[in-house]
Amino acid sequence: MMPGQIPDPSLAAGSLPSLGPLAGISATTLTDQLKLADFRQLGSMLSPLHFLGRLGKRPLAIKTEIDEDEERRKRRREKNKVAAARCRNKKKERTDFLQRESERLEMVNSELKAQIEELRLERQQLMVMLNLHRPTCIVRTDSVKTPESEANPLLEQLSTDTK
Repeated sequence: MMPGQIPDPSLAAGSLPSLGPLAGISATTLTDQLKLADFRQLGSMLSPLHFLGRLGKRPLAIKTEIDEDEERRKRRREKNKVAAARCRNKKKERTDFLQRESERLEMVNSELKAQIEELRLERQQLMVMLNLHRPTCIVRTDSVKTPESEANPLLEQLSTDTK
């Protein structure tokens, strides 16, 4: 038989070259099945991997390499998924911590501002009490040092009278 020549339908598939797995199937049966496109029945016999599998072990090695690569990718994706979840949780915890710290510092700040205001009022009351007490108190003017802004006109008058 010449290459490219159509085989006689009366021949069996086993008598044709390179159709080893199809041996025992008549050519007409094979042709009829191919015409009806019933590949499900012939699927395993017509699989290219089936033919390659008989030639050597290389296709099996390729298949296992592909499976190993796919398994590695799955493991890497799973690890990445776990790492991403851990990173998101860590970021959320950090954000929550910073939020709580911010709220705490705002409370401390408002408490300190309130304390400053209380101390200002107390200082003002003490200044008023001191100014009320000064006229009745006999103080040596050379031992008293008052700031310029808080100078008492009565003490200034006493110090100018003694000179």
